Amino acid sequence: MTDTKYWTSAPDRTVRGSMGLCHLTVAQPPLDLDARSLPANDPDQARLFVESIDGIEEVLEDLGPRSVQTPLPSSVRSDLDIVHAAAWGGMRAISTPVFADDGNGNPLLAEAERMRKRFPAARIVGHVTYYGGMEHTETVVMLPDGAMFHASGWPDDEPFVVLGDPYAVIASLGLSSWMLTASDIDMDQPLHEVEWASLAGLALGHSDPWGWEEIQTTAFRVQHSDLSVCSMEGLYFV
Repeated sequence: MTDTKYWTSAPDRTVRGSMGLCHLTVAQPPLDLDARSLPANDPDQARLFVESIDGIEEVLEDLGPRSVQTPLPSSVRSDLDIVHAAAWGGMRAISTPVFADDGNGNPLLAEAERMRKRFPAARIVGHVTYYGGMEHTETVVMLPDGAMFHASGWPDDEPFVVLGDPYAVIASLGLSSWMLTASDIDMDQPLHEVEWASLAGLALGHSDPWGWEEIQTTAFRVQHSDLSVCSMEGLYFV
């Protein structure tokens, strides 16, 4: 099934950019679970979560299970309507090409803020890497006590913008200096050289599901909103 609603680009048009990590995780208490002990993905609950995401109008097709380490496809335009999502017990997660950005929209931050209102007791963590000639990254961590940071920009280049207080996040998580050093996080470096993705990984701790091949999500083909399609056409095509 290939939907062309809102799109002006043909389904087989080659995508200009590509994605690396591209996900948002909503971890509800308890927050100290080992990822390998998380319940199996519930596809029905994953579908409901997808349909709750701003910018997604409906799920068109269930494409079946995928490992969390399976990258989102991004070769042709029709790939951009595929998302991966999961419901592992109280944890929810989604990976979607809509989160990719070039510094003009911060879509990951916008969705994280929506999730913070929906799940005030959750630890919300997201990271997106987009390759479009250069590499653009966006990382967000929001904690139940209100501590948060959002880092967005082009690593090894300027401008790079950090909102919130990463030191408050580090303190709230109880991260020691040796834990930061072990993850190659040096907060004394220039902002564009800090390993923000590693700090996001520490925020999930042992509950981080994204490094385990055996943990599964569900792939869905979705109908994105007019605004989301417009944003993706501007980002992925010249």
